[in-house]
Amino acid sequence: MENSKLFTLFILLFTSLWPFCKALPEGVVIKVQQERDEPYVGVNLGTDVSNFLSPADLVSFLKLQKITHVRLYDADAEILEALANTKIRVIVSVPNNQLIAIGSSNATAATWISRNVAAYYPDTLIIAIAVGDEVLTTIPSSAPMLMPAIESLYSALVASNLHNEIKISTPNSASLVLDPFPPSQAFFNQSLSSVMSQLLQFLSRTGSPLMMNLYPYYVFMQNKGVVPLENALFKPLTPNKEMVDPNTLLHYTNVLDAMVDSVYFSMKNLNVSDVMVLVTETGWPSKGDSKEPYATIDNSDTFNSNLIKHVLDRSGTPLHPEVTSSVYIYELFNEDLRSPPVSEANWGLFYGNSTPVYLLHVSGSGTFLANDTTNRTYCVAMDDLDAKTLQTALDWACGPGRANCSEIQPGESCYQPNNVKNHASYAFDSYYQKEGMVPGSCDFKGVGMITTSDPSHGACIFPGSKKAANRTSSQSQQVNSTQSSGGSVVRFIDHQSKFDSGLRTFLGGAFCFVCYSFLT
Repeated sequence: MENSKLFTLFILLFTSLWPFCKALPEGVVIKVQQERDEPYVGVNLGTDVSNFLSPADLVSFLKLQKITHVRLYDADAEILEALANTKIRVIVSVPNNQLIAIGSSNATAATWISRNVAAYYPDTLIIAIAVGDEVLTTIPSSAPMLMPAIESLYSALVASNLHNEIKISTPNSASLVLDPFPPSQAFFNQSLSSVMSQLLQFLSRTGSPLMMNLYPYYVFMQNKGVVPLENALFKPLTPNKEMVDPNTLLHYTNVLDAMVDSVYFSMKNLNVSDVMVLVTETGWPSKGDSKEPYATIDNSDTFNSNLIKHVLDRSGTPLHPEVTSSVYIYELFNEDLRSPPVSEANWGLFYGNSTPVYLLHVSGSGTFLANDTTNRTYCVAMDDLDAKTLQTALDWACGPGRANCSEIQPGESCYQPNNVKNHASYAFDSYYQKEGMVPGSCDFKGVGMITTSDPSHGACIFPGSKKAANRTSSQSQQVNSTQSSGGSVVRFIDHQSKFDSGLRTFLGGAFCFVCYSFLT
């Protein structure tokens, strides 16, 4: 049976028709959304932070960073008061420990709405209520109380005439979706089909989104060697590296889009096609322990920068290019009071004192979050590659690629350290910058990678570095000065866990997308 499936996949991938067959499955239609559902990027606001900012300082900081949407994990009265008259839109949450009480009593639900929503709206722009967090997968014993709690809260909103302004949903873990890859074969955990059907019918009836916490980081970590890092980080891919769903022939250039589409297909299996996905959590940690080597500042910067661009570009997903899900980055601050592992305390864009962990590389977004508007990227050699492979790529870059390799010659500024990885990185970046940083110009048959961290060191300034631009400008001024004084002209030269181990294949460079599955 498995051999038959793989043979069918081989035929699909090699057929000449698949690049042109991108028709959407019949019957999958997403309801036209209201103006307020234009895609946006928000942030999650965890508070396990030493010396957490005062509510007034927090709101000032949010305004300074031009953050327009926040999600709270409770309904903190002081923060909600401070957010009044700011135009910052807020999701408030019912903590899991309050779920049973609210689901058991309409009066308790009405009191919760009165105290935590009606008391602040409309001065504070509460747009949604998140009922619990990953209830169905983390505390399944409370699953029977989820829909009663949601229905009771909705009834209380109706009584307060707020049901048209404020939506109700519940954030779900990605593990709710089984067999998520390829997306077309995904379905919700069948043991939860009853409650999911009720939830989706409610969301459809009230025009509310399905809230999902989707982390490409965990998908990558649990499927290393099968899921390429580039796919997880939204890095530009050449067409032959795109993931292909063999059932729909849709092409996926990043893991998050594939995760979102797996949710849409799962909803379709329950005959629901008019509910949008809202990504209530996603992100990438900037620091981890020895077991999490990919939790780095560079990867975190790359993921979140590219995520923001992806949302603001409004490109949708392969299944639904007409609809772009809004996302909430996890999270605004590093929560240093969180328990191990190390990564748990290092998901934030900022430290607790409000200084940035790194500068996002998001051009065109103005001062939205702390970002480097120059949007500089570099191409370097990947780690842990054998010298022979790197040498071949280096020879091509300095030869047919016509990269400027003068600085890595003996005695020049980038000759040291004298090893093939250092020399290849310089040559790769020279070629990448020469080609205008276009997608595919940092491939080198899979040994090059794009980074947002300046690889310059000591006197060695890489071609794409801001320092190189400054040096060129300074040298140009010196030349002009020399020329104006009648001197000689000087020339300057500037370069979870469920997949069958080993089931992967590269067919003409195309990644066998069906050969792995994500978190279950």
